Amino acid sequence: MLSWPKSVKSVDAGEDFLFIQEVLCIPAYNPLIHLISNVGLFSTVEGVAFGVADGVGGWVESGVDPSLFSQALMYHAHRYTRNAWAGEPEIDPTLDYEEREQIEGWEMTPYECLGLAFHGVLREKQVQAGSSTACIISLNTANGVLRSANLGDSGFAIIRSSSVFHRQRTQTHFFNCPKQLTKLPSNAGRKFSRACVDSPSDADTFQTKLRDGDIVVAYTDGFSDNVFPSEMATICRLVARSGGSEDEIAQATADRMVEYSQQCMRSKTRVSPFERDAARQGMFFRGGKEDEYARYSFFSLLSVLTNSVA
Repeated sequence: MLSWPKSVKSVDAGEDFLFIQEVLCIPAYNPLIHLISNVGLFSTVEGVAFGVADGVGGWVESGVDPSLFSQALMYHAHRYTRNAWAGEPEIDPTLDYEEREQIEGWEMTPYECLGLAFHGVLREKQVQAGSSTACIISLNTANGVLRSANLGDSGFAIIRSSSVFHRQRTQTHFFNCPKQLTKLPSNAGRKFSRACVDSPSDADTFQTKLRDGDIVVAYTDGFSDNVFPSEMATICRLVARSGGSEDEIAQATADRMVEYSQQCMRSKTRVSPFERDAARQGMFFRGGKEDEYARYSFFSLLSVLTNSVA
């Protein structure tokens, strides 16, 4: 995981959370191999899974802590990806989730992970209500295949050869109202009859094969509302020119994006993506969009460089 930028003071997580999980590959069942693998041998890192979630702040008005839902969603996503590896399935795909969850050696897709994580939140007694956007991504390091599932206005971009190769489209019900996974209070009644209640099955999925040098940037709307995709590509290009190892470039890229997004957020003279989108809806908005919670997620902005994938 990329470290916290030194220039940034420590703050609480707010409503945005993320997870990063290395995914281990354990060979097909063999008593001896599995006995040894329990002490750390014969298991190799086959991939990485990561995700971001942005709790919907409007729940504060109903006396609900918006951070609990997004935190629990990422916790369960982390828990499920820890038990699945980024390789080819080795079991009967007709088995249900409860059976598959107990078997090592199958590849859990981000789409499946999102569904399992959401149902994990629904079972959480500590999370009485709330909602969140979510983006979950997996990378198979053996073949370079990236898969994703995205619901709402969190997302990711792939920067290739100093240009934006892919940017995940946002999902909204209407302007500034993203699709979101929701848990209503048990005694909701008619009070929440107009709440947005979307399903993991509504998530957009994407798959591509990464190339050596690709940069994957995951973010919440607090970033994308203030920084244009072309500016992300420019930052990646400028940082790459300064040289360094892949880890150093990845860290420096994340740091620069943090700093630049904060500058854009506070500017009242620069046209932001949010201002442009508002104008398209006939609304007036000037400058960057302040988001006291989303800026926290910038500090842990994930930037992954693939290593030697064709």
